Amino acid sequence: MGMVSGAGRSFLFLQGPHGPFFDQLGRMLLSAGARVHRVGFNRGDQVFWRDHASYTPFTGRPDEWPAALRALLTRHGVTDLVLYGDTRPVHAAAVQGARQAGITVHCFEEGYLRPYWVTYERGGVNGHSRLMDMPVAQMQAQLRGRDLDLPDAPPRWGDMRQHVFYGALYHFHVLTRNRRYANFRPHRSLTVAQEFRLYLLRLLAIPRHALQRTIATRRIKQGGFAYHLVLLQLGHDASVQSHSPFTSMTGFVDICLEGFARGAPTHHHLVIKAHPLEDGRQPLRREAMRKARALGIAERVHFVRGGKLAALLDQARSCVTINSTAAQQALWRGVPVRAFGRAVYCKPEFLSDQPLEEFFADPDLPDTRAYRSYRHYLMETSQVQGGFYSARGRRQLLRRVTDMLLAEHDPYDALFRGDAAPAQQLRVVR
Repeated sequence: MGMVSGAGRSFLFLQGPHGPFFDQLGRMLLSAGARVHRVGFNRGDQVFWRDHASYTPFTGRPDEWPAALRALLTRHGVTDLVLYGDTRPVHAAAVQGARQAGITVHCFEEGYLRPYWVTYERGGVNGHSRLMDMPVAQMQAQLRGRDLDLPDAPPRWGDMRQHVFYGALYHFHVLTRNRRYANFRPHRSLTVAQEFRLYLLRLLAIPRHALQRTIATRRIKQGGFAYHLVLLQLGHDASVQSHSPFTSMTGFVDICLEGFARGAPTHHHLVIKAHPLEDGRQPLRREAMRKARALGIAERVHFVRGGKLAALLDQARSCVTINSTAAQQALWRGVPVRAFGRAVYCKPEFLSDQPLEEFFADPDLPDTRAYRSYRHYLMETSQVQGGFYSARGRRQLLRRVTDMLLAEHDPYDALFRGDAAPAQQLRVVR
C-alpha cells in the first residue's frame, strides 16, 4: 500500500458516534502529521472533543450553516471532511458543500456486517453507498486470486451497554448545559429532554427486558413449531426515514401480519423481534398484538425485545425486514430474506421479490455462493473490525482505520488497483 502520511492534509470533523471515538481518531491523525479541526453543534459534541483549541462551536441558525461551513473550509484549508452518517441535515448540507469544493468526504456508519464491524466509505453510506450500483459479478471479478477464511456471524453486538451509556451521557449534556447552543435543533423529531428520558429508561430497563426476552425466546425454541422472523428497526433511523417507503415500524408490522395471515401455513408462527436499541417511543408490542388479534392469529404471533439474533435465526424459515443490516446474518445462514427498503445487500441474487403472502407460503432461497462472495468483498474493503463504543472496540478499530483515511484511494478503488490495506484480523478480540 505504501507509506501513508497526514502531511499537507487538513481534516474537519462534524458529528460522530456518541463517545470518544472521533476525538481519539483526530489525535491519531495529528500524530500522522495532519491538521485536525472539529465543529460542534451542541454541548454533547463539545464534551467529547478534548482539544478546545481545535474546536469551533456552531451556534447559528440552521439556515446559516452552509455559509458557515464554506468559511470554515476556506479558513482551515480543509482537504478532508469526516462525519458519522450522511443524512442528518447538517451532514447532508456539508457533503454537498464538500463535493462542490473538491473535498474528500469520509463517512462512518455502523457495520454492514455488524456486530464487531464498522463501516468506512467515502462519499456516502447506506443508500448513498457505491455498493448500491455495484453488481455481484464485479465484486467476484475483483476477488479472483484473493483468499479469505470467512468467520461465522457473531451472535451479539458487544458494545450495547456502552452505546446506551454514551447516548444517555451525550443527551444529558445537551439537556443541562446547552445554553451556548440556543439554536440547536436535533435531527430527530423528539426533543432533547425526551431523547434523554428514553435513553435513561432504556438503561434502567435492561434487566427487566432481558428477563422478558429470555422467557419469550425459550417459549419459541421449545414450542416445536416452524416460524418466520420479522426484524424491526428504529423507526427514526436514517435507513428507514431516508431509504425506505416507511416512516414508522407500525405500518411495516401491519403488512407483515397481513401477509402472514393470508399466506403462511396455519401451523407456522411469526416472531417479531424488536431492535436491540428500541426505546419504547412507540408501543410496538401492543400494536402488533392488537393487529394480530384482529386478524385471528394472535396465538401464532410472538414478540421478542432485542437480544441475541443467532438463537432465533438458526431455526427460522424466513426473514422479513425493511433494510436492517441484521438481514445479512440471515443470508449468511442461507435463510430466505424479503426486504422492502434500499440497502447495500439488496442484490437480486440474495433477496426474494415475491409478494409477501407467497413468500410466507414458499420463500425463494438466496444464492449462498454469491452472498459469500459479496461478504468476502465487504471484508476486504469497507468493513473494519472493531466498534465505536467500548474501549476495546475503539482500539481495534483505530489500528486499521487511521491508515484507511490517509490512503490515496477509497477501499473499493484500493482493492481494484491492488494496493488495499492488508485484510483485517478476523479473530474477535475479547
